[in-house]
Amino acid sequence: MQLKNFQLSVISSSLLACAFLPIAHAQDTSIQDIEKVVVHGNYLDGYHAHNASGASRMDLAVKDIPQSVSVITSAQLEDFQLTDINLALDTATGINVERIETDRTYYTARGFDVTNFQIDGIGLPLTSGNNHAGDDTAIYDRIEVIRGANGLMTGVGNPSATVNYIRKRPTANNQLDIKATFGSNDLYRTEVDASYVLNDTFSVRGVLVDQDQHSYLDRYNRQNQLAYLFLEANLSENTQLSFSHSYNKSDANGNLWGALPLYYTDGTPTDYDRSTSTSADWSNWKVVNNNSVIELNHRFANDWRLRATYSQKQADEDSELFYVFGTPDRLTEAGLTGYASEYILDDKHHLYDIYVDGDFELFGREHQLIVGVNYSTLRYTDRSLYDFTTGNGFPAIPNLNNWDGNAISPTLTDGENGSKVEQKQKAAYITGRFNITDDLHVLAGGRYNDWETRGVSYDVNRDVNDSDFIPYFGAVYGITENTNLYASYTETFQAQNELDINNKQLDPVVGKSQEMGIKTSLFGDSAVLSATYFDVQQTNLAVADPLTIDLPPTEQRFMGSEGISSHGLELDIAGEILPGLNASIGITDFSISGDELVSSYTPSKMLKMGAVYTLQNVAGLSVGANIRWQDDISRSQGVVGEEFDNVGQEIITQQDAYAVADILVKYKLNDAITINLNVFNITDEKYLTGLYWAQSYYAAPRTFSATLSWSL
Repeated sequence: MQLKNFQLSVISSSLLACAFLPIAHAQDTSIQDIEKVVVHGNYLDGYHAHNASGASRMDLAVKDIPQSVSVITSAQLEDFQLTDINLALDTATGINVERIETDRTYYTARGFDVTNFQIDGIGLPLTSGNNHAGDDTAIYDRIEVIRGANGLMTGVGNPSATVNYIRKRPTANNQLDIKATFGSNDLYRTEVDASYVLNDTFSVRGVLVDQDQHSYLDRYNRQNQLAYLFLEANLSENTQLSFSHSYNKSDANGNLWGALPLYYTDGTPTDYDRSTSTSADWSNWKVVNNNSVIELNHRFANDWRLRATYSQKQADEDSELFYVFGTPDRLTEAGLTGYASEYILDDKHHLYDIYVDGDFELFGREHQLIVGVNYSTLRYTDRSLYDFTTGNGFPAIPNLNNWDGNAISPTLTDGENGSKVEQKQKAAYITGRFNITDDLHVLAGGRYNDWETRGVSYDVNRDVNDSDFIPYFGAVYGITENTNLYASYTETFQAQNELDINNKQLDPVVGKSQEMGIKTSLFGDSAVLSATYFDVQQTNLAVADPLTIDLPPTEQRFMGSEGISSHGLELDIAGEILPGLNASIGITDFSISGDELVSSYTPSKMLKMGAVYTLQNVAGLSVGANIRWQDDISRSQGVVGEEFDNVGQEIITQQDAYAVADILVKYKLNDAITINLNVFNITDEKYLTGLYWAQSYYAAPRTFSATLSWSL
């Protein structure tokens, strides 16, 4: 692996130095000092997270949260080598990962796009509704997935789910973990994770990752470098200040923009080799993400707490892309055309959040309260360039079955277009957890959002200004010491810039999320089981007004529609379900109405199951399996043309139901050294990554990896 390509910043250089500090000679610290160091986090052993905070900022037991919550723990991430967010969310109950391209991914839950991704409880929706290049999970202690609308913490977006990353922080004891991974397709990955208590005041945590991997896809390879530093200072017994920064660079070559055509001109389906790619040999996509966070925590004399956070996140992207469009002829494979483009993005977020929380007494009972305000800005500019003049911008593509990606490099200087957009959000929120009786607890509150967008994106005016109050109500009733019934209602809103027939801005899209269920602790609180029924509606979605449908686009007007709704069941269990057997199991069964296309390409039944068993009679040996199953999906692609005997026949792309199984063998040689052997897609299942778009590509065949871990 070529470490010389790793461009170390000042922060990453400091981090590397920290990683190799003489841990064995650390200064002694008292128990009291250690508690101050680790006030923010804890290590989770196994698959039962016990607590989660992403739904309300209150650190509640999972069974006491009146909403569907799953937690992907550090043990799961390590056992199954879930090194990026796509692999991690593949295991989350109810989440569907839509890999439309190699470096661009959408996520859905309950029939709606998931756009809210937060870090330690704060964040803005994804700029373009999708994730570019993925996120490495090495800096996260765990990942919380809150399904349904999350009106208290976000309020803006879809009633789908919120993903909350909980970052690693300094630990009570000094530690050093080094991992080296080797695998199929020339996978090389090195990871260093170190935590060090400098003195009674300062402690530091750092992570370095360097990864290089080729692919089963022709011409595709990707390098990823990550540096993370978290510095924590105990300014006094009751006040902590922290600074953190992460740097993540993804450098992909031969990446897809678009994917494979799925049918021929006569309507029959294509069936390419899994390695077939539409990328040009010069295609590339570079993404650099930087994220800095400053956090202040103070505990008052009355045991109330103040937390203030400032976060700056910046993304810089530069790519040269090659898209293939058209429909090939079944006999000659002719009919495809290339389309070259350069895409550049500069995206910057600023987020400010401050809140106080604590206990108060009312009517002889103690309750909890959180009151906070939030202000955030997002500014992004992007531009696209093409080649309309040299003849190299739209070349004819020969037979994809044996094409080597040899497309003449275009001169990408024509047709410049793009975006310059600024978004601002002001919010205030309040949440109370009221202990009505010993068995009945009510979580109630709301969030006021004021949302403003100004700018133009690809010649479309994006100006919009809207505000709304988002209510939240949830109740948990304990029917036994270990079992709770719960119900909740909340909303989201999403501003629209479309105009109605009277030239007035349409009201926001409103997402309403209702659910009820049961949660119970099992096996002495070593696992938790939840069963949920949910009903979600998204209303007032803009559709073209029939009275203006024939007018030019600039003169068309819109009206609110009933939108999309979904309802169904979720079953989730996580923890140690038998002695030595840790498992995370999720089952989803739901239906979508209001949009036949979305209903067709979204799997309505899914099973996610990960389990690891530590053998009782062989010291240090564990075996496990990670299984995903989904039912069949399809997409209507139009009708067959007049030149064929089956003219007018509807073209349907079908992906049959499939299961993907990964297995692992883990052996702990001693307290310091562990070996992981992982096999992915052990049955070598061939399947399309999704039908979210009209194109798709095939997922990876059977692959292998081996990881050597050394811990001090």
